[in-house]
Amino acid sequence: MKSAMTATKDRVPALSPATRPEGLDTAIERSVESLLSLQNEDGHWVFELEADATIPAEYLLLQHYLGTIDSDPGSDPAFDPGLEQRIARYLRDAQGEDGGWPLFHGAPMDLSASVKAYFALKAAGDPAEAPHMARARAAILERGGARRCNVFTRILLALWGEVPWRAVPVMPVEVMLLPGWFPFHIDKVSYWSRTVLVPLLVLMTVRPTARNPRGVTIAELFVEPPETVRGWVSPPTASAIGHAFALLDRLLRLAEPMFPADPRRRAIDKAVAFVTERLNGEDGLGGIFPAMANAVMMFDCLGYPLDHPNCAVAIAALRKLLVADGERGYCQPCASPVWDTALAAHALMDVGDSRLTPAIGRSLDWLEGKQVLDTVGDWATARPGLRPGGWAFQYANPHYPDLDDTAAVALALSRFDEARYGNAIDRAAEWVIGMQSRNGGWGSFDADNTHHYLNHIPFADHGALLDPPTADVSARCVGFLAQHGTPPDHPAMATALAYLRAEQEADGSWFGRWGTNYIYGTWSVLAALNAAGIDPQAPEIRRAAAWLIARQHADGGWGESGESYWPDASSGEAPCSTASQTAWALLGLMAAGEVDHPAVARGIAYLIGGQDDDGNWDEPWYTAVGFPRVFYLRYHGYRAFFPLWALARYRRLSVANSRRVTFGL
Repeated sequence: MKSAMTATKDRVPALSPATRPEGLDTAIERSVESLLSLQNEDGHWVFELEADATIPAEYLLLQHYLGTIDSDPGSDPAFDPGLEQRIARYLRDAQGEDGGWPLFHGAPMDLSASVKAYFALKAAGDPAEAPHMARARAAILERGGARRCNVFTRILLALWGEVPWRAVPVMPVEVMLLPGWFPFHIDKVSYWSRTVLVPLLVLMTVRPTARNPRGVTIAELFVEPPETVRGWVSPPTASAIGHAFALLDRLLRLAEPMFPADPRRRAIDKAVAFVTERLNGEDGLGGIFPAMANAVMMFDCLGYPLDHPNCAVAIAALRKLLVADGERGYCQPCASPVWDTALAAHALMDVGDSRLTPAIGRSLDWLEGKQVLDTVGDWATARPGLRPGGWAFQYANPHYPDLDDTAAVALALSRFDEARYGNAIDRAAEWVIGMQSRNGGWGSFDADNTHHYLNHIPFADHGALLDPPTADVSARCVGFLAQHGTPPDHPAMATALAYLRAEQEADGSWFGRWGTNYIYGTWSVLAALNAAGIDPQAPEIRRAAAWLIARQHADGGWGESGESYWPDASSGEAPCSTASQTAWALLGLMAAGEVDHPAVARGIAYLIGGQDDDGNWDEPWYTAVGFPRVFYLRYHGYRAFFPLWALARYRRLSVANSRRVTFGL
């Protein structure tokens, strides 16, 4: 196999003046310069990862919960009043025109996010009678008040004494002692649910109260006094299973006060041991904010002083997620260096310029060093005996490597130099094949995490308790395995291709679990089918290409909003095109063999015309997702590497003798 390292040593011949779109070479050059200027000395890239108002609001409220907000600013810069006001300014700026706070740019208000943002601003000193607070309060009350919040928000309010604990579904810490065969077990939920839930079980058992040194309350956000409300907990679905779980919740509520003390102590000890083993240094429990914050509060409620090593490292992990300038500040939900670095490397490899070889090589050397080879993570419960070999999304998260990242990184290593990184690639392929689910697809962190009945428990009203296989992650794994030389008739490939074909929507698109949405999913699968050698004239490819072409906007770009994740959404069309989604559509069409289609030329022109003088693209829209309909993300790096990738891919294919992409992204 010819390595991509060899391919980058020869300059790509220039397009003839008759075929080169005006400004293409300049746009690529500007984008490359911009991307290289952001590379760290050790070779990696990391861009800001922004969510909605809930994460910075929760970070600010955590200061008040712990009572550190009015302490000496020099004692802990993570909890200083100056930061509090920067976060408050960020929250004010994020308020929507309807008075509330949305889950993504341009969306209508979300009740739970709005309650948290209002609470945080009031804690930061914004008076309730201020115009922006009055507008928020009116919007919240119009939608039924804080009683209508989701379960996680009601848990926060219970910790602050704003609602009684009967407002929260029963989740006793004794679930830590349940055997693996029991219908509910922490091994049966997703990694993110697991790391968030385990410390939360302790909090829901001990039921501490926030220190709240300023005595902040949000009683004005309730239509009726919360202590008078009956029937707080209802099933998340109207199904028979949902009603059965709601009945079980009521029975547990009656029985819980009679639970014996010794099993409770053992369950708490087991939860603490689980968290302590996975604290993950200053990269934090699970590498995600909610789990880290819950770990801090868990240690605190058990009497650990804040300077205890476990508490201190958990607080330090939260501090690393802060982004603050002189005016505003916010907290990221997690860090994305492995994902950012892999995608940036892919984009630069498509440029085909030998001068980029050292920069790409440094990035891939950095990535090679991040492979998890020794830690047997939680995934091993479903796949005992499988050797680790994946990559995590964050700087470190060894218990929870990510199949999406693993496939993207290993594919980049393979494209660049199969021989140089052979051992790392082989271990990755072994782990990826071993993590395939029985239906042929791949989830993000676990295999066969498909206990769908658990989505009916009252605690799971967010609908994101599980990590089942998805088309986009499965496509990335197929692309990597194909690049690595796995033939289409290999059992893993054959079942994966059958899974992808079965997942195609009636209109020809594929659902995008981790990127918004059908544009992302369709690009991902088209790239995988191309890498697997599927004939571009295959009906599934023709239908997908037709769908992408039909979704092009009049300005030549593509755009899709987070609303497309709602089943009753009319189309999910974004009010504007975005650079990253346009790039996905273009990469998908080129993978389908449509490099010469007029729609591709219009999309390339859109990207060239939308680039600024610094080689970047303005993209305020949220084009990624943590949990559909619940939690959306804005990767600041997407506008840096995806447009470059599409422009460079177009130039390479336009001058190549073949229109076929030979790698899996």
